[in-house]
Amino acid sequence: MALRIVASRPDPAIVTLPWSVPLEEWSDDYVVPLPRGLSRHVVRIVRLKDRVYAVKETVEDIAFREYRLLRDLQRMGLPAVVPQGVVTGREDADGEELPAALLTEHLRFSLPYRSLFCHGLSAESLPNLVDALVVLLVRLHLTDFYWGDVSLSNVLFRRSAGGFAAYLVDAETGELKDSLSKSMREYDVRVGCENVYAELLDLQASGQLDEQVDAWEIVDMVEQRYNALWDELTGEEEFPSGDMWRIEQRIERLNDLGFDVEEIDIVTDFDGDQIRIQPRVVELGHHSRELQGLTGMYAEDAQARRMLNDIAAYTAAKDLGREDRALVANRWLTEVYEPLMAMVPPEARGKLEPAEIFHELLVHRWYLSERAGREVSLTETARDYIEKILSAKPEEAVTAVAPE
Repeated sequence: MALRIVASRPDPAIVTLPWSVPLEEWSDDYVVPLPRGLSRHVVRIVRLKDRVYAVKETVEDIAFREYRLLRDLQRMGLPAVVPQGVVTGREDADGEELPAALLTEHLRFSLPYRSLFCHGLSAESLPNLVDALVVLLVRLHLTDFYWGDVSLSNVLFRRSAGGFAAYLVDAETGELKDSLSKSMREYDVRVGCENVYAELLDLQASGQLDEQVDAWEIVDMVEQRYNALWDELTGEEEFPSGDMWRIEQRIERLNDLGFDVEEIDIVTDFDGDQIRIQPRVVELGHHSRELQGLTGMYAEDAQARRMLNDIAAYTAAKDLGREDRALVANRWLTEVYEPLMAMVPPEARGKLEPAEIFHELLVHRWYLSERAGREVSLTETARDYIEKILSAKPEEAVTAVAPE
């Protein structure tokens, strides 16, 4: 049987991988010792020159289905791993057929939930983890995506201004619907609650999570926060025609949550005395898009919001309120952000994303200023933070160059 590779971004080096060997037997010549989540399939992280992939063995039909579904999610701008290709026609040295393989791009600075706890994530951070999972689920449901197997294990997490952003990593059970019914959404939430409960108990059994944590309380949080966010993003709101300001208020609330309103349905009654509004198209990334428009930088939405707040503080401190906002943002970039990032030594740049380092610098400055009883400069803060905090953090990204 001939080896067949279907790839969206062909990388000739993919052909050089040992496809005639079962994935679980691949050697350290190819496999990168990166953390990976629990999976019903054999999964390995491999490096090819300066690119890193996740490789998963599965059934051929399922591999192609998931590959195409992930491509659809990518085109829709949803947070999911980027598919790279499918390899079929594999045979071992004895001519025995081997499973097909799905390749996805490794998501830099991302970790499975278990690795987060291994890196010292505390029980107090569980609500942030739940929020990230809920936001991901709501975003998928808004696009009529049925997940089918909602769980922490099927997600990768990236740090975002002290919280997390979640990315779908396993879409095997997913399906894009013409219209997602309420019962299907409720089923996804129920499955998510059951899976998260089991995952939390497993963490407690392994000693990675405090036994005092009430798993049921966390699970209730999943459902409550999902319903609250879904209602805020999609719920109808009715008010007298004299309260038109409430339309702008609703939009501002959604912006504060990080969502842009691209379409809103406004209906009046026969006499025009009552107004009913309902958001129709909402999309996460309000602050990310604003920051990118001002500076050209991409950051997770919570990170972007933190940077925008610092740009506003810089504007006030420099009395630049009358200047063009994009020009002020460029000054902030060259006078504040870039010099601070240049202070980070090369060996520490794989520990956190630059945007997350900047967020932690701002938090650390507040701590140092409180302790010193004066405002500590960002430069002084950066020196202290890099020496005492950043240097002790574990590596969370794959370096661009393979180790010798």
